[in-house]
Amino acid sequence: MQERIVIIDFGSQYTQLIARRVRELNVYCEIYPFNKIPRVDQQTKGVILSGSPFSVRDKNAPQVELSKIKGKVPILGICYGAQYIAQHEGGKVLGSEKREYGRANLSYIHPDFQLLHNVDLHTQVWMSHGDTIEQLPGQYQVAASTRDIEVGAYQSTTEPTYGIQFHPEVYHTLEGKKILKNFVVDICQCKQEWTPDVFAETTIEQLKQQLGNDKVILGLSGGVDSSVTATLLHQAIGTNLTCIFVDNGLLRKNEFEKVLDSYRDMGLNVIGVDAKDQFYRDLQGVTDPEEKRKVIGRNFIEVFDQQARQIQGIKWLAQGTIYPDVIESVSVNGPSVTIKSHHNVGGLPEKMNMKVVEPLRLLFKDEVRRVGESLGVKDELIHRHPFPGPGLGIRIIGDITPEKVRLLQEADEIFIQGLVEHNLYDKVWQAATILLPIQSVGVMGDERTYENVAALRAVTSTDGMTADWAHLPYDFLAEISNKIINRVQGINRVVYDISSKPPSTIEWE
Repeated sequence: MQERIVIIDFGSQYTQLIARRVRELNVYCEIYPFNKIPRVDQQTKGVILSGSPFSVRDKNAPQVELSKIKGKVPILGICYGAQYIAQHEGGKVLGSEKREYGRANLSYIHPDFQLLHNVDLHTQVWMSHGDTIEQLPGQYQVAASTRDIEVGAYQSTTEPTYGIQFHPEVYHTLEGKKILKNFVVDICQCKQEWTPDVFAETTIEQLKQQLGNDKVILGLSGGVDSSVTATLLHQAIGTNLTCIFVDNGLLRKNEFEKVLDSYRDMGLNVIGVDAKDQFYRDLQGVTDPEEKRKVIGRNFIEVFDQQARQIQGIKWLAQGTIYPDVIESVSVNGPSVTIKSHHNVGGLPEKMNMKVVEPLRLLFKDEVRRVGESLGVKDELIHRHPFPGPGLGIRIIGDITPEKVRLLQEADEIFIQGLVEHNLYDKVWQAATILLPIQSVGVMGDERTYENVAALRAVTSTDGMTADWAHLPYDFLAEISNKIINRVQGINRVVYDISSKPPSTIEWE
């Protein structure tokens, strides 16, 4: 049985980060919204209550049935979670002028506070709270303080329940990983056995049992998620897996051929489909980003469906869904605002009367990469930059034509290859070239030109949820700009995007 830590989400921006930090300790954990908490069973070793954008004093503040948890397993309340426990148990939480945001230092640690065992006095922590715990319930005691806040942390005197007013999951809390380890390993007594090798081994065995001799179909993209999904399925069911790789005409230069070769070298049963003309035809004159995505997604489903119907006996559709997608679908606030629609094979299971299998639905992106490495998936697939489902279609601002695709492919190839040659590729989370819908005046030789503008985009990130623009060397940018302008006829100006996420998205559309 897989032991786990349960994380109760009150809507904090850091909830996924808590999960990532627990997973880094080789301990499995799951996130649940506060209104859908699971039953505490033998697998549940401990519970963490997240922070929240709400105040516990708000009329509509999220609440959880603590009676289902307290006293059964160790509990750690973080920020809002700590305030909620204190108030629920009879303490007082008030708005205060002594608010703490940002860096702070602990000025007192109780000598018997197991949660902060071996944590240095005066260690830096990251605060983010407007309310403060003015009075603890009778059976609780102060366990740590800062210069401004007496109840920086507390502990129950009768059970393993703890609260901290700072965030151990963020990098700015310098000993945050040690604090989480104290809770997860020492207090909850988790064995730290959840490794990529274990995940791969158990998942393959589960797939064998789940699928038996059934046939499965999978849409490949060339990215890490679908590649690792394919490898897990291949090791579980062999030739009963059929993969389809569609060339929508919006891939990188020569990518269709390169990726097909990589997959075939892995022993996968792959069908390559050249559908460029169909996609170009239906995208003609379409400029709205959402409409582009819908056209591309609809055409992908049509092509995929046509190919799948030529294979007899398919019962399952495999998808490379990963944990952030699952969390978002059941999050506290839900996907209430559509920033952009995602290109996947949604709609296919119902249309084709198939069941869905998602081997990676419990993993974060970095965990997918580690599992891929343990499975021996090729490095160029494992560490390939994320590439959007709609491909270059959302990197051409405005309408899409084969000529624009060609221009962008040539410029993009120079940029990406330059990153590789200068040993910068692995230091960047994602890099892209964008073709802008404007032209600018230039001079080449003695002639005036009026040609296209290309924007280079490179960001650093851990999971794509937030990102900073990559500070690439000026000499490198100058070299790439010069190569693009000299080699790609039709582009006479190159600019570099220095926007971070938020407020800007990584992709332009």
